[in-house]
Amino acid sequence: MQWETVIGLEIHAQLATRSKIFSGSATTFGAEPNTQASLIDLGMPGTLPVLNQEAVRMAVKFGLAIDAELGRSNVFARKNYFYPDLPKGYQTSQMDKPIVGKGHLDITLEDGTVKRIGITRAHLEEDAGKSLHEDFHGMTGIDLNRAGTPLLEIVSEPDIRSAKEAVAYVKAIHALVRYLGICDGNMAEGSLRCDCNVSVRPKGQEAFGTRAEIKNVNSFRFIERAINHEVQRQIELIEDGGKVVQETRLYDPNKDETRSMRSKEEANDYRYFPCPDLLPVVIEPDFLDEVRAGLPELPGEKRARFESQFGLSAYDASVLSASRELADYFEQVQTVCGDAKLAANWVMGELSSLLNKDNLEIEQSPVSAAQLGGMILRIKDNTISGKIAKMVFEALAAGEGASADAIIETKGLKQVTDSGAIEAVLDEVLTANAAQVEQYRASDEAKRAKMFGFFVGQAMKASKGKANPGQVNELLKKKLEG
Repeated sequence: MQWETVIGLEIHAQLATRSKIFSGSATTFGAEPNTQASLIDLGMPGTLPVLNQEAVRMAVKFGLAIDAELGRSNVFARKNYFYPDLPKGYQTSQMDKPIVGKGHLDITLEDGTVKRIGITRAHLEEDAGKSLHEDFHGMTGIDLNRAGTPLLEIVSEPDIRSAKEAVAYVKAIHALVRYLGICDGNMAEGSLRCDCNVSVRPKGQEAFGTRAEIKNVNSFRFIERAINHEVQRQIELIEDGGKVVQETRLYDPNKDETRSMRSKEEANDYRYFPCPDLLPVVIEPDFLDEVRAGLPELPGEKRARFESQFGLSAYDASVLSASRELADYFEQVQTVCGDAKLAANWVMGELSSLLNKDNLEIEQSPVSAAQLGGMILRIKDNTISGKIAKMVFEALAAGEGASADAIIETKGLKQVTDSGAIEAVLDEVLTANAAQVEQYRASDEAKRAKMFGFFVGQAMKASKGKANPGQVNELLKKKLEG
């Protein structure tokens, strides 16, 4: 039987506010346990929550960016359940009237096609605390620093049909929230987490199969692996005569498997009701206009501009616009050197390789955009060759000079463009390889092409890489033909 996978994702993005959603407590990551939890976060009697306006602004930003319906009057509710890291006994969230309604996001698949993924809703809510098991023998520690941290839960339609599509969607959301400046997207610190709702059905069947939810997956790689494992588990279970049960599962990356956590709850299990401590949030037209006016250029818009303005390929434009910081870096390099294609090649090539090797973000690059742009200028005006440029780049990365010009001067790397000097080098090379010269002149075109590379290599070696390659090729051809 042929099976079809159906996936819907719930992404929890921690909003980049300085304080919590209903209190003035800080949201700094890594603080000592229980040092950032106020009486409001703990739900102490007599305390009242006050909504953080910045959290509302950030949610509206997201809604505008995905062309969504916005709840002009949205309501907070209490989601009731008991868990040790939820001191109030309920989570303040949104149920019937979320701040962001139906919208959509386009994703680019591996084959270059674009697919539109529907977004059902995005609602504001507070995070719970964290249970710690590792350092307590036979006991559990509770850290309430995260309690009350503002989250935007982004719920997709079940429009995703494979693990790779799921990863492309999460990456698109990740890029969008970072472009908007509403979430730092740090998955390792839990700033962006994903719940994957996965089911399978026979191809051609309209009705959905029973879904299982994989909770709190925190990396792109784990999302793909968790979904693929769960799909295989469900197919094997059904084909062996079993039934998939609706449940919540955890993904264990060490064993590359999902395992049952608890049966899946329905909305009525949480006894949602409007929070009596919080009034409905009314979004005025003036506020909407203000937020809309402050929206940055979004990833899709930037990608299209890179193609039209700079003549970049769709692939190059897509890679360079993947993050706001990378796009800004590329544009700064291009502004300095005036050559978008060369700038793109160096940013996507040598620079990306350096950052990946040292596990650095673009903001931590040891080579500034101004330095890289200045170096590319020296390639363009034939001061250095592409090969020497790699030596200059390595020296810049090692902090051996403040600029490409300084390194070229200090290390004596200036390219030789004097044709007389290059001819002298070529004469030495041809004299030293007289037998190969005779062999070259007696060969056919195909063999000559191969041997020509040998002579070029010898000439560049003799000049210590400083001879202008174009001139070497031109003059060498004349001498060999002569």
